[in-house]
Order: sequence, then C-alpha cells, then structure tokens
Amino acid sequence: MTNDAYIELEKRYRRIGILNETVSFLHWDTATAMPKGASSARAEQFAQLKSVIHTLTSCPEIGELIGKAKASKYNLNGWQQANLNQMVRQWTKATAVPEELVVAFSKACSACEASWRKARPEDDFRSVKPLLQNVLNLTRETAAVKAEALGLSTYDALLDDYEPGYCESEVEGIFQDIASFLPNIIDDARSAQSARPTPIMPIGPFPILAQKNLGQYFMKALGFDFAHGRLDTSLHPFCGGTPDDVRITSRYDEANFISGLMGIFHETGHAMYEQGLPARWRYQPVGYSLGMGMHESQSLLIEMQVCRSRPFLHWAAPILRKAFNGQNTAWDAENLFRLHTHVKPDFIRVDADEITYPAHIIIRYRLERALLAEDLSLNDLPTAWNDMMKELLGIVPPSDREGCLQDLHWYDGAWGYFPTYTLGAITAAQLYTTARETNPNIEDGIRIGDFFPLISWLRTHIHGVARLKSSSELLTNISGEPLNPKFFKDHLQVRYLN
Repeated sequence: MTNDAYIELEKRYRRIGILNETVSFLHWDTATAMPKGASSARAEQFAQLKSVIHTLTSCPEIGELIGKAKASKYNLNGWQQANLNQMVRQWTKATAVPEELVVAFSKACSACEASWRKARPEDDFRSVKPLLQNVLNLTRETAAVKAEALGLSTYDALLDDYEPGYCESEVEGIFQDIASFLPNIIDDARSAQSARPTPIMPIGPFPILAQKNLGQYFMKALGFDFAHGRLDTSLHPFCGGTPDDVRITSRYDEANFISGLMGIFHETGHAMYEQGLPARWRYQPVGYSLGMGMHESQSLLIEMQVCRSRPFLHWAAPILRKAFNGQNTAWDAENLFRLHTHVKPDFIRVDADEITYPAHIIIRYRLERALLAEDLSLNDLPTAWNDMMKELLGIVPPSDREGCLQDLHWYDGAWGYFPTYTLGAITAAQLYTTARETNPNIEDGIRIGDFFPLISWLRTHIHGVARLKSSSELLTNISGEPLNPKFFKDHLQVRYLN
C-alpha cells in the first residue's frame, strides 16, 4: 500500500517544477538574446507564469493533500519525508503572499532590471532609482507577510528564500568575525607579496573567441557536460537553466583574459552542482540545490580554492601559453599564481581578489539591511556606498557604475541574497579542506588536470544529496562541525602569507 496523498503531491509539484524551468529559461534569454524592444512583453510573460505557479503552489488542495500525507499510516522513506517537509515550507510561504503582490513584484523587477541594463553603462543611477524604489517597497511588503507566516524577522524572511536555516544574528556574528580579521590579513598579505617578484601581466590583445574557446576547454576538463548545457555572453556572469540544460554566461575584456576566465570557472562550479543533482528527484522540492550559500560554495570552491591554486596553475600554464601564443616568463606557472592571488582593493566585486571579496559582501549586507529598515534612503545610497568602500577597502569608486550600479541583484529583486556569497566562501574552504584530508588524490589529480577525484567527492557528498538534509546537518556530517569561519581564515593565511 502507498501514501496516495503524497503521490498526488509529487505529481502536482512536477508540474510546478516544469513551469519554474520555463521561468529560468526566460531569465537566460532575457540576459543573452532578447531584443531591447521585447522587455515589456517579457515582463508580462514573467508575471503571468509566476501568477500561475503561485496559484498552483498555494491552492487549498495542496494544503489538504499535505494534511492527508502527514496523517497517512503508510510511512514515507527519508527522501519522501524530506520532500514533504520542503512542500510544507513552500506552501506556507506561497499562501502568505497574495497573488496580486506576486504579479506586482514580478512586473516591478522586470521593469527595473531592463532599466538597469541601460543605466549601468551610462552611469545613470538617477534614471533607475524610481523603479528601484518600487522594487524596494514591494520587497518590504512581501517580506512582512512572509515573516508573519514563518514567525521570522523581516530580514530573516528574505534570507530564508536564499539560505534556509540561517538567521540575521548568525550572519551578523560571522560577518563581525570576518570584518575584524580582514584589515590585518589584507595588510599582511600585501606586505608578503611586496617581498616577492612583482607579477607580470601578459600583454594582449586576447581575442574574445580565443577566450571563449579556452573557457570551454577548461569547462570540459572540469567535467561540464555540453550535451546538457552551453556557454554564452551577457552583461553580468550568471548560471541558469535546469540540471538537464544548464546555461552559463561570462563577459570578456580583450585587454585582460583573467576576468572572463574566472567568471567561467565560477559559473562552472554552479553548473556542476546543477548537473549533479539526483535525477530521481527532478522537479521535486527535495531535488533542488541546498540554498544559495551551498551553491556559492560550489562556484567558489572551483574558482577560488581550485583554479587559483598552484597545483591547478602548474597544469594550466602551458595551456594558457599555447592558447594566446605567450612568449615570455609572464606565462610561467609561478607568475600566473602571483597574478591570480594578487591582493589589491578593487571597485568591482566580481573582479575582487579572494581576501578583499568579503568586504564587498559586508558592504552590501549592511546597506541592504539599512535600506530595508528605512534607516537609509535610496537618495543617499551612492554616498553611503562610497563611504563604506572608503572605510573597509580604502578606495572610493569614481562613478556609480563602479559603485551602487555594478550588481544586478537589488534591481532584479534579490534582497537578502548577498550574504550567501561569503557564507559560500567559508563553506567552500571547509569542504575543500575536508575533501583533501579524506582523499589525498584530489590535489594530485588537479596537478595533472584530472578533476575526477574532486568532482566524484562533490557528487557523493554535496550534489547528489540535494535537499535531503539542512546545510548545517550536511556540513556537520561531512566535516564534523557546522559552519566555522576558522577554515576560511586558515586557508587565507596559508595561501597568502606562506
């Protein structure tokens, strides 16, 4: 005998999952291929699809089926029970938010994102500000109703969308720890690098097609399945699509190949996670990735932990030299390592080095909390941004394009997302340390371009587990303890001070 109510829930959530895939592909097409004149029509498509998804997710029948599934005398296995728990979580959130608010928020985000794509290149924060204000107002309204339904604070309700299980007080404690650690490690790292030979920047130009071909070569080496995904170009690097069709993008600079390549490495980490999710649970709530902190851990593990390491660059240096016809010592592995680990405060988050990157996240975290609490107005955001950059990194952006306009997230409605980047960096260090301790072949493999030991470990311990466990449970099972900034701080000291 079976739990018939639960089986019906799986059928219904499969339909919802397929519709969510459609939304994901529309996002990809919007960023890469949509004509400028199609933005209004695309906004309507997003709004209608999200309205349908909301109706299906929040309908009373779902609540009734959940109650019957819970009351059934036929037990569920571990995966099914975890799936049912995720269904309850989704239904609780969906029923808290009125459909008209879902539609209004979707349309506001689409309009604001389209405006941002024009405003950022033109350094025109003034033009996008009214649209961003509308997104912010609707974000507050959405957060308030979710907070009431979940018994959380307003910010925790937003954070829960991206990093379930964490709360603002935990994030604040971690960020205070990291913020107090950063000034000394930045100074010590810059002092240590000043005693070493100055890294030589390879001279371009580096043709965009050559950069893209090289990126695809490394993606294949890492294990990316091009039968179920592709690489494209966009204004801001991102990963989208579905496990069966993962789309990643990067952007390129003909004077500097490192930025585009690191974007590809980062997004490939995301993509490998998606491609490794369990096929049995496709379209089910338990079959999705475990929050954006864990997702960012996978991208940062590949980009930062692996692809900026000496073992990786020992293997990659001859490949880079050949791809760009390099002729001098700039292409030597040790010089490339010094380039990839060069510490210098930068205006742009996605181009920041590994040590200064957390400061970028702390700045955004503090600003978005202030904006949501109405302690800061959007009129004052550019100045507040610049003041925090000066305080934490000692630099001031020359324009809003390098300041408060640089990231898509707020303009697209992703409030509460930014903390996941640094939570992900800490998680990446904790996971990679554990992986190398449990399988010494991982680093030896990377040195010769064999990533199978690493990817196999990630498939077993992270990707294939999906949402079966919480982030804290998963980390504790793997490493013996929940999230601990010590792993990240130890990693930085070993890499940058030795």
